[in-house]
Amino acid sequence: MATEPEILDARGLKCPLPVLKMEKRLAQVPAGHRLVVLATDPMAKIDIPLHCKQNGHDCATASEERDVMRFEIVKG
Repeated sequence: MATEPEILDARGLKCPLPVLKMEKRLAQVPAGHRLVVLATDPMAKIDIPLHCKQNGHDCATASEERDVMRFEIVKG
C-alpha cells in the first residue's frame, strides 16, 4: 500500500528558501521518498524543477492553483 507523500509548506518564503528547505528535507530521507512542496514564490516554478533535474530527483508533477504551486518530488 502506497503511503501519502510528506508535505513541505514553503508558502510565503522567497527564493532561495523553498529550494533550500526542500533539499535539506530530501537529504534526510531514503531514495524513493515522496515530498510535496507548496510554494508561492514565482521563481519556484523554475527553481524547483531545475534543482530536481540537476540533483537526480524526479519532479513528478507540478501544478498551480490560486497562486500556490504544488510540486510532487520523488527523491532519486
